[in-house]
Formats: sequence, C-alpha cells, structure tokens
Amino acid sequence: MGLPVAIIGSGNIGTDLMYKLERSDVLDLVALIGIDPASDGLRRARDRGYEAPHNGIDWVAENPDAVKIVFDATSAYVHRKHNEVLQGLGITAVDLTPAAIGPKVIPPVNLGAHLDAPNVNMVTCGGQATTPMVAAVSRVTRVPYAEMVSSVSSKSAGPGTRQNIDEFTRTTSRALEEIGGAEIGKAIIVLNPAEPPILMRNTVFCGLPEGTDHQAVIDSVEEMVASVAAYVPGYRLKSVPLIEEGPFHTPGGVVPHRVVVLLEVEGAGDYLPTYAGNLDIMTAAALRVGEAIAHHRAASTQEVMA
Repeated sequence: MGLPVAIIGSGNIGTDLMYKLERSDVLDLVALIGIDPASDGLRRARDRGYEAPHNGIDWVAENPDAVKIVFDATSAYVHRKHNEVLQGLGITAVDLTPAAIGPKVIPPVNLGAHLDAPNVNMVTCGGQATTPMVAAVSRVTRVPYAEMVSSVSSKSAGPGTRQNIDEFTRTTSRALEEIGGAEIGKAIIVLNPAEPPILMRNTVFCGLPEGTDHQAVIDSVEEMVASVAAYVPGYRLKSVPLIEEGPFHTPGGVVPHRVVVLLEVEGAGDYLPTYAGNLDIMTAAALRVGEAIAHHRAASTQEVMA
C-alpha cells in the first residue's frame, strides 16, 4: 500500500491527476472530492471505485485519518481556505493553484529542499515549463533579466485558469526570480483561439552579460530539458537554443546578448486532450512531487526504526 492521498477539485486538472495517480507505486488515491455531484470527474471516480464526495473540504475534515496528502486543484482563492483546514489536521497540501502559500517547487530545480514543507506550491503551468530554463541559464551565468511568454489553447483554459490569470503572472514572475535565479522576471500568457487547438508553446528570453560562455548556456538548457522530459514526456525544444546579438535594453539593464529558448509541451492524453500540455505539465509535476514526498517519508521511517 502506498501513502494515502486525495484530490480536491473534480475539474480537468483534478480528473487528469486521478489517472496519473493510478500509475503510481507509492501513492494510493483514496478520494476525488468535488462540490458538483453531477461533475464528470466525480462520475469517473465512482466508476473507478474511489470515494467521490461532493461536500468539498468538509469530507477531509470528517475523515482526518484517511489521507496524508491532499492535492488541491481548485483555485487560488479557495485554496487559501482549504489550507487552514489541512494545516489544522496536519495533512500536507500540494497546491496546484497559484496561491503560493507554501514554497514554490519546480521538480528538477528545488524539489529536494521542500520535502518536509506542510504546503508546497506547484507555481503555474508557465512556471513549470519555463522556470527550469531560467535556472539552467543562471547556473552558468548571471541573468539580469528573464522573460517568458506562454501561449496555450483557449480551449484548455477553463474557468479556474481564467479566474487565476492575475495570480498566474505574479506567481510565475516571482518563480523566475526566486527559483530560476533571474534578477528581474516577467511573465506573459496568451490564450490562443486557433482551430485546430495549438499545443502549449513557451518562449524564454534570458539576458546574458558580457563574457558569458554561450556554448555552456546551450548545453545547460538542453540538459535541463531532458530532466523535465523525464516526467513530462511531451516536453521538448522546438529548436536549438538561439544566442542573439544585442545590445538589448531590458528592465535589468543593457545586455550584449540574450538566449532564446523555444519550447513545446504536448499532453499525455490521460484525461485531457493532448493539446492541453499546459494542464498536463501541472499534473505531471504534482505527481512527481507527491511521489518524492512519499519516498522521503518512507526513508525517514526506516531510519527511525533502525
């Protein structure tokens, strides 16, 4: 038996995460929790033999010993209320909203630093896709300014995503700085109505100071792409990272060069369509975090027993 977990939020993200959790060897899904008894997610959860209550966080409060981790796939506003309940019960929260109450976690960059945190934040889809690229550059050289532009299909942006747009830009910008290592970060999201729907596409610009080893930057970016693709198979470069000649006037000052990284994210197609890579990268990253927490707790228990 794995570590018992639950999901709050029976929409697209929560339902997709349900399918991913089924493949986990260390996490045991107990319940998918919603508030709409007629939702497709709850219907699917019932069909698959899971608890599927529609009384929201109250189910967790009424069953405090049933789960050890709750994945919150609701909204930033709602998660702030959920977190108070979860912390009172001693249940770890993996927050898939941009609420950013706990430390922001990007698995290939800083996962190991926050395995004991009571609440970990998965940033945003754009943050999961682009912060690793900024971190890849900043481990080679100083990054005075980093900018990301994320373009996603408008069909993949449901009510929760649209409600969280303002939080998206703020949380992602901070992640580029706090985790990516940029001195100044900026985030932009575009909802593209194109038909057929486009895959998630991300462009990352990082200013490069004089004297930067350009080949080392390219090598670092390609290595980081492989690290992300290990848990998000549809994550890939569209071309070799490009070093452009400046000068470029940025909010971080004038830089002589910049690196441009073009990324594409194709979803796994578990519950969501493959064009919804922006949602898939969130659920894949959350699964990665949950499994790391489970492994960490198992190792800690063995050490105590020894």
